[in-house]
Amino acid sequence: MKHLCTLVTFALLAALSFAQDAPAQSDSPQEPSTTFKSNVRLVSVFTTVVNKRGAPVADLTKDDFAVAEDGQPQDIKVFDRESELPLNIVLAIDTSLSTRKDIHLELESARRFVHSLLRPVDSLALYQFSENVDELVPFTSNLQRIDKGIDRVRIGAATALYDAIYLGSHALLDRNHRKVMLLITDGGDTVSRIDFNDAVRAAQESEAIVYSIIIVPIEADAGRNVGGENALIQLSDDTGGKHYYASGIGQLDAAFRQVSDELRTQYLIGYYPKKKLSDSDFRRIEVSLTKPGLDYKVRHRTGYYTK
Repeated sequence: MKHLCTLVTFALLAALSFAQDAPAQSDSPQEPSTTFKSNVRLVSVFTTVVNKRGAPVADLTKDDFAVAEDGQPQDIKVFDRESELPLNIVLAIDTSLSTRKDIHLELESARRFVHSLLRPVDSLALYQFSENVDELVPFTSNLQRIDKGIDRVRIGAATALYDAIYLGSHALLDRNHRKVMLLITDGGDTVSRIDFNDAVRAAQESEAIVYSIIIVPIEADAGRNVGGENALIQLSDDTGGKHYYASGIGQLDAAFRQVSDELRTQYLIGYYPKKKLSDSDFRRIEVSLTKPGLDYKVRHRTGYYTK
C-alpha cells in the first residue's frame, strides 16, 4: 500500500507538471501565433568520450564534434568542456533478499563514492527498493543526512527494479542541470507494476543518464537473471550511461571511480532542432567525431521525446 501511494503521488505530480507547462489559452485575437518559436527548445546532450582503454577524453573542442537529429545535421549552439554544471543524482540500491550477503559492502562503497563526488552545488536523493520503493533521503548535498539514510537501509523480500527506475525518473524530471541515476542491483525484477518499456521512457523523458552497477556472484549462479542484466545494459546505453559488473569490493570501488571520472569529464552539446514537425514524438540524436582516425567511443542519449 505504501508503494502504491508513492506511485500514485508521482503520477499526480507528473500530471500537474504537464498541466503547468501547457501553453495558456488567450481570448485576445490580437496575439500573434508563436507556436513554432515556443516549441523550439534547446536540446542538451551530455556526451562522454573515452579512449580504447575506457579512460575519459577531456581535451576535445567544439570543432571535434558533429550532431544530427533524425539524420539531419544540426548547428551546435552551446558547447562546454568538462562541464561544471551541478549534478542531480538518484542513487537507488537494491535491498531484496538476494542482495543480503553483500549489502554491507555495497553500502560502504556507495558511501565512499558519495563523499568523493558530491559538491555543495550537487544534490543526491537516496532510494532503496525491494518489494516497495522508499525514498530514504530527498535531494540534498548534506553528507550527514545521506550517511544517516545509508544507515537506515534495510533488507526486504522481492525486487521492484522497474518501479524504482520509474519513480526515480519522475523525481529527476523537474530538476535542472545534469541528471543522473545510479542503480546498484543484481538485475532481477519480480514485483514491479511498471514494465520495462515504461521505465525506459520515463528515464528518457527525464533526460537522466543511467549507470548500472550489476552485482554478480563470484561463482556462476544457475538462477542468475540474465534477462534483467540485458535490460539494464539497454537502459544504460539508451540514456548515455554505462553498465558495470561487480563481484567484490574491489570491482565495486572501481566502478564507482569510473562513474565519478566520467561525470567530471562530460561535454555539454546544445542545439536548436531545425525540423519543427515530425511523424514521431521521439527524435533520434547522433553525436560523432569529425576527425578521422580517432580510436574513441562516444556515448550519449539516443534521443528525446517531444511530448
